Amino acid sequence: MSSTHEESPSASFKPVLTPAAAKRANASVIGMIMALAVSLLVLLPVVLLSATPQNPVKRPTVDVSAVASDAKGVAGFSPAAPALPADYSANYARWEGGAADGVAHWDVGWVTPKQQFVSIVQTASANPTWIAQQVKQAPKTGTRSVGGVEWTLYDKPGVEKSYVAAIGATTVIVSGSADFAEFDAVASAIAATAH
Repeated sequence: MSSTHEESPSASFKPVLTPAAAKRANASVIGMIMALAVSLLVLLPVVLLSATPQNPVKRPTVDVSAVASDAKGVAGFSPAAPALPADYSANYARWEGGAADGVAHWDVGWVTPKQQFVSIVQTASANPTWIAQQVKQAPKTGTRSVGGVEWTLYDKPGVEKSYVAAIGATTVIVSGSADFAEFDAVASAIAATAH
């Protein structure tokens, strides 16, 4: 008996790409590379233009004492210009004539050493509605003695807190996002201007 060994057709089959098929296969790879290159060229200017500057942020220089002195004649009282440490940066100081809320007031804001915000508003004509607006409708949560002055604390967690006190013939409100230590520094400096 003779044995014949027959090979299966699939074992000897070796696919061969024609030149046209090879060109089509390479075309999709080349297309992907070109699309990636175009995407990178579009993205590169955006990245370069949005790079963060290496220079520190320059804050405006506001002379709170000078602006308070200018406002004194219009205000009818001495606007508070507390002497705060150098790491408190005043970013505005102005007299508001009361057109927006009906109560003319002194308004000053600072960026604190911990990069939070604290402001004061002061008026000789406060009323309960105006005070409620200034403290963002926060409830009274207690009192705090700072700088020899008894301040009423209004606190709305997650929004801001405020200290409110009568200093001389005016009402002063300290508000913002700063912590109690930074609030106390501002409130104490305001109280010192009243003595």
